[in-house]
Amino acid sequence: MSPLTGITNTIGIPDTPVRKMIHAAAAKISTPVTLVALVVDGDGLAGIIIGDIVDAWQEATSLSEKRHIYWCSHSFKQILSCPSPRYDELWTAAKAMYKLESVTSKGGEIIVYAPHLEEVSQVHGRYIYEAGYHTLSYFLENWLQYEQIPLGVLAHLTHLRGPGLMENGIEIPDIRVTLASRISKEDCSRLNLGYLDPGYIDPSDFMNREKEGVLYVPNAGEILYRLKTPSSL
Repeated sequence: MSPLTGITNTIGIPDTPVRKMIHAAAAKISTPVTLVALVVDGDGLAGIIIGDIVDAWQEATSLSEKRHIYWCSHSFKQILSCPSPRYDELWTAAKAMYKLESVTSKGGEIIVYAPHLEEVSQVHGRYIYEAGYHTLSYFLENWLQYEQIPLGVLAHLTHLRGPGLMENGIEIPDIRVTLASRISKEDCSRLNLGYLDPGYIDPSDFMNREKEGVLYVPNAGEILYRLKTPSSL
């Protein structure tokens, strides 16, 4: 298990080490700090919370939890995740994986179905192809090999593969990630991702199969999916 929090233990969770650090820093400021928190819902606002930085934050996250998280009663062995065409690079379309990671069974598969997508990243592409997508555990064990890669890019590379683990130098991802886009099979291999020809995928084949452990998600990346816990019921 990675000693770092990782994205799965950060996104959608109010009480994180980063949030504690922000609140601790704010407490050092002698001038009163007021937080204005906007909870966006589509093109509108679900709420505007104004007040003490801690109290307003807690109220805003409570409202956001109701509006921005879809709670699932069980995990899925296969998910067809369809990011919006407005995500025209894998750099942004990666959220179609990590916003569904928490409801994917261990050993399961997320297929990122994006027939419009043909670019990894115009800005960071050379680093991404150099390193490839790997789990957080892999990069931690091979840190010096990738010290030339910008930290923001390394974070992105783990977001598309999850935490995983290393056993005797072998990388074992928790989830298989398959890309069905205009990015070629050869490039997917270089990126350490699975490949499917999007032309052979019919999204309707994945619809209404939740009881079988198969989930279809249109506009993926907009909503965070998490498993129900006693606190979320």
